[in-house]
Amino acid sequence: MGSVATDEAPVPASARAEILGRLAEIEAAHGVRVLLAVESGSRAWGFHSPDSDYDARFLYVRAVDDYLALAAPRDVIETPLEGLLDINGWDLGKALRLMMKGNSVVHEWLASPFVYRADSDLLPRSRRSRRHGAAPMRTCTIIMASWHRSAAALSRGASG
Repeated sequence: MGSVATDEAPVPASARAEILGRLAEIEAAHGVRVLLAVESGSRAWGFHSPDSDYDARFLYVRAVDDYLALAAPRDVIETPLEGLLDINGWDLGKALRLMMKGNSVVHEWLASPFVYRADSDLLPRSRRSRRHGAAPMRTCTIIMASWHRSAAALSRGASG
């Protein structure tokens, strides 16, 4: 799933390809699985200028063992700004905790019109839930189900 980018689109095909490559590098370097990656800045909402940066934001999960470790890993992955690429992500657990406190950032990411990558189940179900006026708790439940499936799958892949 994702938006088709053309050179006239808010995110040209070349930038999209570079961002997707960076996301793959992040997954390999940090041992995570990206569930959702979207454009969240001015380019997503149509008020960008030619020199606007690309605000790629993502939600990720780790392997189950990482969540069970005594020393919890950081719940954010921040990359240095490279040219116009601003790529940062949150662990899905952090996102859920913030959603339950009323933080609207994750809701904005879920509603972004420009999707770089998305778990096949997470985005359609959460958007459908929101469209039907579901309470934030329902959206969190949908996201948690995706989190559990993805963390378990990542653990199976990591352990052979």
